[in-house]
Amino acid sequence: MTLLTNHPYPTKANFSDSRPKRSPDAAEWDDDEAEQEQDDDTETDTSTESEAESDKNAVRPPQVTLRRKVQNAKFSSWLTRRAQKVTKEDAKVAIQKADDETLSTRHLMSKQESNVIITDPREYQIELFERAKQQNIIAVLDTGSGKTLIAVLLLKWILDQELEDRAAAKPPRIAFFVVDCVTLVFQQFAVLECNLDQKIDRFCGEMNTDLYDKETWNKHFRNNMAIVCTAEVLYQCLMHSFIAISQINLLIFDEAHHAKKNHAYARIIKDFYLAEEDPTKRPRIFGMTASPVDAKVDVVQAAKELEALLHCQIATTADLSLLKSSISRPVERIADYDAPLAPYETALCEKLARQFGDLDSISRLVRVAALATSELGEWCADQLWYYALGIEEASNKAERQIERLFNAEKITRPVEELNTKLRRIREAKDLVSKHSFLPPAYFGNHLSSKVKRLKDYLEKIFERPTDARCIIFVKKRFTARVLADLFKRIGNPHMRIDILIGSRSGEAQDIKVTFRQQVVTLMKFRKGQLNCLFATSIAEEGLDIPDCNTIIRFDLYDTLIQYIQSRGRARHKNSKYLHMIQRGSRTHLQAIRDVQLGEQVLRDFCEALPADRLLQGNDSILDDVLMRERSLQIYTEPTTGAKLTYGSCLTVIAHFVACLPYEADAIQQAIYIMNVENRKYVCEVLLPEKSPIRTVFGQPSSRKSIAKRSAAFEACLQLRKGGYLDGNMLPTYHKQLPAMRNARLALDSGKSNAYEYRIKPKVWESTRGTLPEQLYLTVFNLTNPECLGLDSYQALGMLTRIPLPEIPKFPLYLLAGEPSDVVTSCVTDPMKVPREMLATLTSYTLRMFQDIFNKLYEVNESIMSYWLVPIVQNPPIDFRDQSPHSLIDWSIIKFVHENEEIVYEFGSDPEKLTNRYLVDKWDGGRRFFTKKYRPDMLSTDPVPENCAPSKYKDNIIEYTVSLFAKSRAKIKWRTDQPVIEAQRILHRRNLLDDMDNNDKDTRTLAFIIPEPLKHSALPTTSARMGYLLPAIVWRLEQYLVVLEACEMLGLQIKPHLALEAMTKDSDNTEEHRSEQIHVRRGMGKNYERLEFIGDVFLKMATSISLYSLYAADNEFAFHVKRMLMITNANLFKTARETKLYEYIRSHGFSRRTWYPEGMKLLVGKGINKTGLEVIKHQLGDKTLADVCEALIGAALLTDDTGNMDMAVRAVTVFVMNTDHKVDCWDDYYKLYQKPAYQIGEVSASQRDLADQVEREHDYHFKYPRLLRSAFTHPSFPFSWEKIPSYQRLEFLGDALLDMACVNFLFHRFTDRDPQWLTEHKMALVSNKFLGALCVKLGFHKHLRLNSPSLIKMIQDYVLEVQETELESEGARDYWTMTTANPPKCLPDTVEAYLGALFVDSEYNYKEIERFFDAHIAWFFEDMTLYDTFANNHPTTYLNNLLTLELGCTNYRLMAGEVPQLDPTAKYVAAAVMVHGEVIAEGTAVSSKYAKLKAASDALELLRGLAPFEFRERYGCDCKTEEDMGDAEGSGNGDGDGLVEGIRYGVDSAI
Repeated sequence: MTLLTNHPYPTKANFSDSRPKRSPDAAEWDDDEAEQEQDDDTETDTSTESEAESDKNAVRPPQVTLRRKVQNAKFSSWLTRRAQKVTKEDAKVAIQKADDETLSTRHLMSKQESNVIITDPREYQIELFERAKQQNIIAVLDTGSGKTLIAVLLLKWILDQELEDRAAAKPPRIAFFVVDCVTLVFQQFAVLECNLDQKIDRFCGEMNTDLYDKETWNKHFRNNMAIVCTAEVLYQCLMHSFIAISQINLLIFDEAHHAKKNHAYARIIKDFYLAEEDPTKRPRIFGMTASPVDAKVDVVQAAKELEALLHCQIATTADLSLLKSSISRPVERIADYDAPLAPYETALCEKLARQFGDLDSISRLVRVAALATSELGEWCADQLWYYALGIEEASNKAERQIERLFNAEKITRPVEELNTKLRRIREAKDLVSKHSFLPPAYFGNHLSSKVKRLKDYLEKIFERPTDARCIIFVKKRFTARVLADLFKRIGNPHMRIDILIGSRSGEAQDIKVTFRQQVVTLMKFRKGQLNCLFATSIAEEGLDIPDCNTIIRFDLYDTLIQYIQSRGRARHKNSKYLHMIQRGSRTHLQAIRDVQLGEQVLRDFCEALPADRLLQGNDSILDDVLMRERSLQIYTEPTTGAKLTYGSCLTVIAHFVACLPYEADAIQQAIYIMNVENRKYVCEVLLPEKSPIRTVFGQPSSRKSIAKRSAAFEACLQLRKGGYLDGNMLPTYHKQLPAMRNARLALDSGKSNAYEYRIKPKVWESTRGTLPEQLYLTVFNLTNPECLGLDSYQALGMLTRIPLPEIPKFPLYLLAGEPSDVVTSCVTDPMKVPREMLATLTSYTLRMFQDIFNKLYEVNESIMSYWLVPIVQNPPIDFRDQSPHSLIDWSIIKFVHENEEIVYEFGSDPEKLTNRYLVDKWDGGRRFFTKKYRPDMLSTDPVPENCAPSKYKDNIIEYTVSLFAKSRAKIKWRTDQPVIEAQRILHRRNLLDDMDNNDKDTRTLAFIIPEPLKHSALPTTSARMGYLLPAIVWRLEQYLVVLEACEMLGLQIKPHLALEAMTKDSDNTEEHRSEQIHVRRGMGKNYERLEFIGDVFLKMATSISLYSLYAADNEFAFHVKRMLMITNANLFKTARETKLYEYIRSHGFSRRTWYPEGMKLLVGKGINKTGLEVIKHQLGDKTLADVCEALIGAALLTDDTGNMDMAVRAVTVFVMNTDHKVDCWDDYYKLYQKPAYQIGEVSASQRDLADQVEREHDYHFKYPRLLRSAFTHPSFPFSWEKIPSYQRLEFLGDALLDMACVNFLFHRFTDRDPQWLTEHKMALVSNKFLGALCVKLGFHKHLRLNSPSLIKMIQDYVLEVQETELESEGARDYWTMTTANPPKCLPDTVEAYLGALFVDSEYNYKEIERFFDAHIAWFFEDMTLYDTFANNHPTTYLNNLLTLELGCTNYRLMAGEVPQLDPTAKYVAAAVMVHGEVIAEGTAVSSKYAKLKAASDALELLRGLAPFEFRERYGCDCKTEEDMGDAEGSGNGDGDGLVEGIRYGVDSAI
């Protein structure tokens, strides 16, 4: 027999540092910035040397440029080969498409499928579970093969049966999970508690169960349906008749190989199980073991004895290939060391032996210490004395042992002998305490050759910071202790060491280890706080120890099961199992041969078992069956002639499944579940979660293999019918489909078109062309009129032909930028307007335009849209019901109508010149408000320095006149005029926005004379308000335009929300935090926030509608149909068809466009305009879609009471799809037809589930089967309970939860922009939080699944998150502190529960909000805790792994497009290159996702490798700064590029 045939001896090079030398180069991480700008960038490598040179701080060694060129060339070569490979694959596909008759014999042979059938690795578990339901079995499967899953499935099935029995008034029974040691009690309890939703408890001797009486035990039995305990606890309960064997429905024996001789397992069976004569009253038995033997005995005989003793039959797999893809086996290696020295005594040992060797306790230690010099070295041997006598507690223990032995002797001896022994022990203790223990040294005999070999290997494993974990197995407790102490002294700083030994301590040198210490040690090992354990056999069997990278057998195993179990600890990818043997030792070589031979004998025994005892899978003797059953179905595709047979259907399904996208923890293959109906096999095939069809049943058959193919055949037919297989039986649904579909439906945010822009609302056109007989008054008031700087104040009124809506108040920024809100009030009753009154109103209105805005219009009342009026001072507080006539200050209107201006008379009282509005006759831009007469100044005085600027400033006369030089010379002004101090009116363009600093610093003080200026008849109160008119009218018209849009769409939305939803205030409004381009100030809020909440409501509304209409559809169909409705392309189409683009407000305030239209301008700018000009604006396609979503958000917020009918109506308007035709919320539930599973008969288990969940959240489910669906994982066969998985409900609940979270953030943080809201929403809806919430609520216990990997992942995550919560001491963000991410099924369960809650409550959304308030809101009351929340991204992780853990700086991630036969298809390949060689690749439709795939695959390859192994495998000789100290030129010349790689990795994740 060849030793380690599957794992050949390693040469010495395996452990040497010899490897090819390379010059130290720095890492390259391709910049993803260009990719973010253009996601489908397909250049091979866009980074250049010049880019690096552009960074003045970058230091790049000369060889990097050459290295980059070499890398580019190698990548191009690889990409070419990759393209050829793709072309060959395409050719193979073309062959498969061809008709058989047209192909050559060679090609026909290439079409034949292999005889090797693809077998799901979980089939043996399902088959074992089905067999365990029928009979007692012992599952003999390797460590890590999922025996616990079978036990969990069996327990759930037994407990469901028990609930039904109890509902039928049968006597209650209880299940026992029996283990061999205390540690396993707590471990297996943790597993079952995570996976069972029934009451369960655990008991062991350390809990003083021997003191329990019958009443206490009866209480525990009543309160629990399952018990985890040691075998001795159960035996004592049976012996004392606290429970009878007939009261037990299931006995699970963990590590069943212990059932022999007088072990408690054996006594339970012999004394109680077999004593029950009625077989119907005996419990079902399920045993689990990796090997039926645990000693050096005959394997076959031991297995038969175990079967007989446990009254079971062994069931195992005859084909180890069934397990290969389930269990990651380590690579086994041998590390040999030189023969040790013969045992001898050290100086300390010799001295102690000479003086105290006659004492039995000392003589025993002398023998042990002498052996230790040979096995471990002098330092370790001397440590034995320190442990035994140098530590106070240990020496006291030695004294107690002497005293106990003395008293136990049958012969009475004098007490003086005892005192003498105790005195001498104390002398020995003093000798040891005075001994100078030297630190360990590598030279000489301080360490044995074996220990030195171990040191060399561990130094290589822990050369750098690493996530690797290692267990060193030893036989003796002392060895574990002393080696741990040794390596804490001589090991490198990256080793975090502890011991894992049993809790029993006998000898004086032993250390006492409690069970709690064992648990804490394992917890730290799991978290990575420890990474190296020295362990005894306690770590071999059963304990839940994290997958290790390296297992080292420092002391070889004694039995086969020790070998199998310790090897099973190395389940990590790239793990190693190291046998340490003495060079030339036949004994050690024979030990390895013995376990190999024993394993082979065990395998032969398993293969020799009867056929009904083997797990053959579903494909036994397939060829014979297919030959005999020629009548099996064949489907011929009429369009192509392709044939589907029972022989090819499995391959078709496997190909289809391989093309599906997958989540991280999703099952990535079809699962075949075998059921028996009417003595025939019926197979159910479960396709992965992303499949459009999830479950299909085949036809009944007398053979499993045919039943399996029947299910696959039927699945193929359904996939073909649905269009998911093409005419050649090839998948049309590829991995790229979601990305491609999104790409087709997405819009380019950079693409824009010119659209007509509506400047004026249509309301002005109403009744235009006729003389109005009545007008409606709207009053514009200021909340802070003091900002006008006047002693008195009059509001401004507007008379319109039809009543205006009351628009929301808005701010104007007046003097010094001080804000004052404009409040709009509409008077209810109209005002009759005779012709004479209309003429007066027209005169006043046109005078306002002329004197204030220098616009002279033709008098034509029939085309005027509105008239301006002053409002009386101090009107009634609530004047809406007043007569409009009584609110107008007619005296002002009459005065202005009768006086074109106020004529200045020389000699008049100069004090009357104050508080007037003066206009420059020659420069309409120069206007003044007079303040006071200045008798102290003359018109010929020079102009003070602090005055408003002017071209002429020789004196006050020159300052007042604006004429040019020639005209000035023609006119002489009187010099005896009074000087008036005035305020020059600023020409601010936009009162809707705050003043900038330049405006605030502008000087307005002026000194003028009255003669050259026009004295307007308008009082200053009217003129001051007139200057506000452009801003007021512009904002009013913006509101009117958007309200007309809402009317056009049939939506009733509050004006301020409508305007916000349709405002685009920059060219790149959607770029939330980037520098916005061409910002139009003063437009108010833009659509961003409303689009944020509208997008989420759109998702929720369409999800509810689809769930209601198509309750039987799968999640895939839901997603596709929803995508077609909510995609930007669909919303854009609606916006185009409704001409919504006309109403979007993208132009800021303009003094050119606010003037009334239709009136003929006689004097002023714009006199040549016809009024028929078409104004256009550029809008991006995505902007139109975003505005649709913003209007949905506005409709949602319009009703403050929580009524969402208008938002529902808005969704219907914009999606324009038959899948959403409802107009109010209540219509959704009217669409819903309860599926048969929901209203089916409720079992006791389902009713019990509803009762339990009601205790976790205060809601009573009317339909428990609906709730069961929320807790049914896709891996759970439909045939077992006839209830669909949670995927449909999860689809619905995901949208509902999104809405609740966004509502919370939107209303709680009203000043936050959408970027902030989006980032912080990610915390609320993240899988990490929802997974922790699932555990917090206990929902994980109710989950029904059929996946061993998930069970393990759930258990590990639950343990970690609960420990983290406990350690956080009430921190609300404790869930972010976990190192592991939860299995996706946990957050999915929470979302599915919300979906079920919503449906069961008849679509009552308030129940979703109540759940949110009760269980989620508390975590997020302080959102600053989550400012830095981010996901772990593969490219970032890979970057850190290579640089920080493996010390490599010469690597690169690159991507390029691969040409294909189909020129319309896009195919990008990415590669991770290490030292110029491609180590991992990924393909996708974009470079972004191709790089992610390549990085993920590289992580799978590299995780678990020690730095020395990485260097050997990939020829890495990089020198980092850590390696080279502070020396210059450390080789990290590309440090800047490295930082960029990290940064862009994180950006991609966000």
